[in-house]
Amino acid sequence: MNWYLKVLKNYAVFQGRAQRAEYWFFVLFNSIAGIIMMTLDNVAGLAPAEGGVGPLYGLYSLAMLIPSLAVAARRLHDTGRSGWMMLLALIPCVGAIVLLVWAVQDSSPGANQYGPNPKGA
Repeated sequence: MNWYLKVLKNYAVFQGRAQRAEYWFFVLFNSIAGIIMMTLDNVAGLAPAEGGVGPLYGLYSLAMLIPSLAVAARRLHDTGRSGWMMLLALIPCVGAIVLLVWAVQDSSPGANQYGPNPKGA
C-alpha cells in the first residue's frame, strides 16, 4: 500500500526512476480499486445496462491517468529507456508485449541519465 501512496504523492513527476516494486504494487492496487469501483457502479445501478463505464469507475480512471503515465515513465527510466517509449503501446499487440517485457526487467545497475538507482545499489 505504501508503494501506491508513494506514486500518488508523486502523481505528476515524470523525472527520476521507479523500481519494479513501486510500479507493480501500483498496478496491483490500481486494478483492485478499479474492480471495486466497477462493482459499486453495478450494485448502485449506476452502470449503463447496455454496457459501458459507470461514473465511479470513469472518474477513478480519469483521476489515475496522470499517475499511471508518470510511474510508467519512471519505470522505463529505471531500465535506461525514455518515457516516450510508452508510445509503443499504440502498436497493436507488439507494443504492449515489448512494454511488459521492459516493465519486468531489473533496474539498470548504478546511476543512469535519469538519476541514481532507487534500490541504492
